[in-house]
Formats: sequence, C-alpha cells, structure tokens
Amino acid sequence: MSRSYYRIMLGAKSAYAKQCHEEKWFGGGWRIAQSLEGERTDNWREFNAKFLPIYLQANPEKSRVAAGLACGMLYTICWGIAQGDIVLCPDGEGSYWIGRVASDYYYVAGKDLPHRRRVEWLPEKFSRAAMTEALKRSTGSIGTVSNITPHAEEIERFIGGSAPPAVVANDPTIEDAATFALEKHLEHFLVQNWAGTELGRGYNIFTEEGEIVGQQFPTDTGPIDILALSKDGKTLLVVELKRGRASDVVVGQVQRYMGYVIEELAEQHQTVRGCIIALEDDLKLKRALKAAPNIDFYRYQVNFKLFRGDG
Repeated sequence: MSRSYYRIMLGAKSAYAKQCHEEKWFGGGWRIAQSLEGERTDNWREFNAKFLPIYLQANPEKSRVAAGLACGMLYTICWGIAQGDIVLCPDGEGSYWIGRVASDYYYVAGKDLPHRRRVEWLPEKFSRAAMTEALKRSTGSIGTVSNITPHAEEIERFIGGSAPPAVVANDPTIEDAATFALEKHLEHFLVQNWAGTELGRGYNIFTEEGEIVGQQFPTDTGPIDILALSKDGKTLLVVELKRGRASDVVVGQVQRYMGYVIEELAEQHQTVRGCIIALEDDLKLKRALKAAPNIDFYRYQVNFKLFRGDG
C-alpha cells in the first residue's frame, strides 16, 4: 500500500521539536482554539470556506492569501495526512526526525499546537547535509506543511539506513544532460533570482512575515508554481513554469488556478493575471493566448558554458 511523505515544522524555528519528539506527537495551531472533531469535510476547500473567516477573526492582521494557506495546512495535518504516512520534522539543529503517523486527529485544549496526531519516531535522526539538493529544497520550503512525496525513494533509503546517491541519471531519453539538469531546477532558480527578472520589476513573490509562501501555493486543482503580488498590491499573478515547449493545454491549467485565486484569495480591490514561462511555444498556444489577454507568455533560455582557467 502506497504512503505519502510530509515535512512538518514543529513551531517557529522548530521551537517544539524536542517536546514533540519526547511526547511522540506533531501538530499545528494557527490560533484556531477549538476542537475540529466532527468538522471533517470531503475536501479542504469546503473546510476553508468555513474556517477562513474564523482564522481571519483570530488573525485580523493577515491577508486572505495567508488565511487560505493556513487553513489548507491545518486541514492537511488533521485529515490530509493518513495513518501510516511518513513525516520528517527538523530538530532546529540541522537534523531531522522521521516518524510514522500512528493516530487520527485529536485536540488538546489550552496547549501549544493543539491540533495533533500521534507519531512513532525512528530511533535515529539524520543530518540535512546527507540529503540530495532536490530534497533539501523541498524540505526547506516555507510553511508548516510540505508534501515531499516525490522524494519517497530517497526518504525510504534513509529509513532503511542507506544514504542516497548524490546524482541519479537513469533516463535514456535525456539527450542533453546539462540542459536537463538546469531545466529541472528552473523553479528554484527563478525564485532565487526573482528580483532580477522582468516580472520581478513589477511583482513580488507572495510573502508572509518576511518568508516566501507563494512558491508551490496549494489550490484545490493542484499547486500554483508561483503566486506573486504586484508592488502596489492591486494584482495577484499566477505563474506556471513549463520545462521545454508549452502547449495550449497549459492555458486552461492557468485559468483554473486563476479562477481559484479570484474566488478564494483575491480581495475586492484586486485583479488576477496569469503568466506562462516555457522554453518555447507553438501555434496552438499562440492561438489560445489570443483569446486570453489576461495571460502573458515568457520564454526562458538555458545557458551552460565552460571557460578555461588560463589565469
């Protein structure tokens, strides 16, 4: 039976990591000071519709974007994570505890991180330095909850006691390994260099308390690669990254994400735009974009050069 894998932050800067490990649980709070027993819904969007106003009442300084993110993470901790799933929790000192989720949701009134799940921790933790760069980026993402299931194979090697290889290249269809490696990390590179791009002149990746939360922003139809906010605060921008050539199918994908942002996140004074970034386009995409004036298209270039060090 397949299982999922999550990185869970145990309080700001892992403040509750030691307590959670000793008492064998993990959890979250978000100032929702009531039991959620009986509040489970078929999907987190229905949960958000009910609890987003409650969150904003408890956190009036927060935006609807922050509220949507918080309620989505709370739903994941309570019900999205199944018994038997694996959680990785940083200890605040450069290492991670790995555990298997061992209970359903329960509530502990009057305590920190009151929305909890029991967990069976492995006897040993492992160092972040032993991770591949891809897993480091995923576990280093902002937010309390991060789904890192794409790295299941590497995590299972840690569970089994063997470190993963530093580089894995086993796809015979890849003709240009250098270009593939650079494109694979396109999103990370764009986020790290956002301020120097054309989009960065007019938009900032959405942040909360100084930390980026607009990367892989969750929606009910999948994660938005990048959610950005115009510098004047009037426009939300949905950015979709495509490695290689983009087809006209991506227009509908971006529009679905935009629809979510319009309905669930945007304030009354805000508009929503979309942006597709790809290596190249085709005639079908160009035709589709003619009928979608609120979606822009940008090309990226991958350059990899070596220079002889002759002094």
